[in-house]
Amino acid sequence: MSKYAPIKNLKDLIQSFSDEQKCRDFLVQQRWNGCPECPYCGSDKYYIIENGKRFKCGNKECYKKYSVTVGTVFHASNIPLTTWFPAVYLITAHKKGISSIQLAKDLGITQKTAWFMLHRIRETLANNDGLLLKNVVEVDEVYLGGKAKNFSKSKRAALKELGERGPVGHKIMVIGMLERKGNLRLVVSGKSDTREQIPLIVDNNIDKSAFVMTDGDGSYAALKNDFAGHEFVNHKQYEYVRDGYIYTNGIEGAFSLLKRSIIGIYHHLSPKHCFRYCRETEYRYNTRKLKDGERFEMCLTNIKGKLSYKDLIKKTELSASLLINPVLPPLVLNPKIKGRAICQIKNNRIVAEYPSIISASKATGIHPASISKVVRGLRKSTNGFIWKYI
Repeated sequence: MSKYAPIKNLKDLIQSFSDEQKCRDFLVQQRWNGCPECPYCGSDKYYIIENGKRFKCGNKECYKKYSVTVGTVFHASNIPLTTWFPAVYLITAHKKGISSIQLAKDLGITQKTAWFMLHRIRETLANNDGLLLKNVVEVDEVYLGGKAKNFSKSKRAALKELGERGPVGHKIMVIGMLERKGNLRLVVSGKSDTREQIPLIVDNNIDKSAFVMTDGDGSYAALKNDFAGHEFVNHKQYEYVRDGYIYTNGIEGAFSLLKRSIIGIYHHLSPKHCFRYCRETEYRYNTRKLKDGERFEMCLTNIKGKLSYKDLIKKTELSASLLINPVLPPLVLNPKIKGRAICQIKNNRIVAEYPSIISASKATGIHPASISKVVRGLRKSTNGFIWKYI
């Protein structure tokens, strides 16, 4: 990154990326470490065509043409990168986010376009490290949704017909897990009557050696048998801190940032897109020690995956499938392309062998470019696995 001056503020960003070619060059550096790789076969042999706008794969079994935006959240977008980059900076730099209406005004685009851009950018904020939370972890739940008494008469009648008369029966429950002095995880569980999912969510995100802190809710009672330790504070008895270290104040503070962004910026979110807003809050919280420019650059290293407008607005029901936040589908690869055999390694043990990077990508869902970087020594691992040529 030495060829690029540090980005300190929005003014620096606009000056540094004043035209499309500068933006493309920067993306090549961020996505491929300066060496373009074919998104279809993973080959690092390429030819520059169209005055640097696109590349042509040098693999004789592929020879596909591609640009740096193929297979990314910028794929097939008519919005120039000179507009995309400020949008990425604004959503990652603002502590509580930015609304689509305000972004549309700032960038001179329509609100519908700004809304679509923001959801595409949120796809880059997904946590794909696969690491479990360790040490001391605070766990709690929060309910998102307005008060039923403030709903319209027709909506209150609909809730009554569904039998959701309780104070939180119509709300969406989000499970929060915070490693002290570490990272935050926010997982959408669904409607508040799905509390039986809490142990499963906790088990999928926290290491067994961790010491878990919760409130006195009965849903957490079984955790004492699954982890190294479990302590709780009884909020019903107005107990919030015990012995100086047993508390859940950290995760409740993280929840306050999520709530402030919804109440103050977005005002409303649908259950369908709830996990995207949680992902956004989670990303900013976990990168809170980075400067705004560093957070912007980090975001552009995780741009793979496509999200079409059709898929975004497609009607879906919130269900247990959201226990694990959805990820973007990998790019469709050419099955005819062959390559060199590789092995998949976890905890110093070979867990699988594949005849090529392409077959490994199809079996695991990991992008071939990410696997290629590991086998060539440009990265230590990807998705928690080490890859080596056989």
